[in-house]
Amino acid sequence: MAVGGEPGDQGPPHESGGPGHGDLHGRCKAAGGAGIPGSVPPVRHLSATRPPPGPAPPRSSTLRGVLDALTHAENALLGERRPLTRAEVDAVAALSLDHLPDLIALAHRVRLAYCGPEVELESLINAKSGACPEDCAFCSQSARYATEVDVYPFLDLDEVLEAARATRAAGATQFCIVVAVRGPEERLLNRVIDAVKVVQDETGLEVACSLGLLRPEQAQRLAEAGVKRYNHNLEACREVFPRICTTHSYDDRVATARLAIDAGMELCCGGILGMGETLAQRIDFAFELAALEPCEVPINLLDPRPGTPLEDQTVLSPREALQAIALFRLVLPGAWLRLAGGRERVLGELQAMGLLAGANALIVGNYLTTTGRSPEEDHALLDALGMPVADGPGEGRFLVDADGAHARPAQPPRRPTIPVTST
Repeated sequence: MAVGGEPGDQGPPHESGGPGHGDLHGRCKAAGGAGIPGSVPPVRHLSATRPPPGPAPPRSSTLRGVLDALTHAENALLGERRPLTRAEVDAVAALSLDHLPDLIALAHRVRLAYCGPEVELESLINAKSGACPEDCAFCSQSARYATEVDVYPFLDLDEVLEAARATRAAGATQFCIVVAVRGPEERLLNRVIDAVKVVQDETGLEVACSLGLLRPEQAQRLAEAGVKRYNHNLEACREVFPRICTTHSYDDRVATARLAIDAGMELCCGGILGMGETLAQRIDFAFELAALEPCEVPINLLDPRPGTPLEDQTVLSPREALQAIALFRLVLPGAWLRLAGGRERVLGELQAMGLLAGANALIVGNYLTTTGRSPEEDHALLDALGMPVADGPGEGRFLVDADGAHARPAQPPRRPTIPVTST
C-alpha cells in the first residue's frame, strides 16, 4: 500500500501506553565502519496532495498546542527522566510538519542528554550474497525475484580481512559481517566464526554479525567467539510484517533478537521505513523495538530495488523521514540510532538534519546491494556539525549517567571539533 500525503494525515495514532525502556541508556555505551563512494539515483518523493483513505489524526494547530505537546515530552524525558507513553508520542506526532524544526530540536536535546554528541561509525561486508530462500518484499537478494544482484558464496578470509582493514583505515570501530540466508547452517557458521577471529586478531575491530534466524546453540557459539553485537532487524511493525514477508514470521524475528541478548551479545535491531506503512504504524514499530531494549537501532529508508515487489513504492519525503527519525529518538532515548541504507537517496542534501534529528550513528561506505558515499564525505559532515567520532564500544569520550552526558577529560579527541552543547 503506497503512502500518500503528509505523515500527519496517515491515520490515527493509538492511545495506549507504550512499553518501558528498561535502562534509559540502552544496552551498550558505544561502537563503529567504512566503504566506497558512488552515484545516487534520482528521487521520487511522496505527494503532499494525495491523502490516504481513512480518518486523519487530530492536529495540534495552535501555537499553544504545539508548545504543550513538545514541552510535556521534554519535561518527561529531560526533567523526570522517564520514557514517554504512547499517548504522549501521539500528541507530538499529531503536530503539523510546519513544526518539524521544533520536533527536531527536541530530539537533538534528548540525544545529547542521553547519549552525548559522539557519532558511532560502522561498515558492512556482504560476505555471502544472493540466493536467499526468503521472500522479503524489499530485498533484491531473494532467490524468488528477478534482480541483477551479484550471487556468490561466503568470501575467502583474505577478502573479509581486506574489507576489515579498510574499515579500520576509515576511522570506524565496528565491522559487521552479513550473509544472505534464512539462517546459518553449520559449515557457514564455522566460516563466519573463523572470519570473526581473524578480523579481531588482525585489526582489533569490534565485530558484529547478521546471519538471519538463529538457534540457541548458534547464538551461544557466536557470543563465545567474541561477536560483540548481533543484528537482526524486525524490519517493520507486527501489523505490517505479514505484507512484506510470508516465509517466516514476526515472532521468528523477535525470538532471534531475544536469543542474541540471552547469549550475552548486544542487540542491533531496527528496520526499514517507507514500505507503505502509516505514521501510526511507524510509531507502533518504535515502541515494539523499545520493548526489546536494543543497544542499536538501524533506520533504513526504503530505496526500492528493481525486480522486487516494492520496486514501484514511492520513497518517503525528506520531511517524513526526519519526522520518523526524531520520533524514534523520543521513544528510544538511549539507543544508538544508526542512519543506514537509503539515507543518500531519501535525505539527499539534508543528511546533516538526520544527525540533528536524533540519529547518532552511521553506516559509512557501501551497503549490502546499494552504493553509499565515501567515508571522507561523512567525516567532513561530522566535522562541520562538530560531532566527534566515537572511539569505540565502551570507550567513548563521554560518560552518561542519570544527570546526562559528561566529557571524559582523560581521553583526548581524535580530531579538533566544535563543542556540541544542549543549549
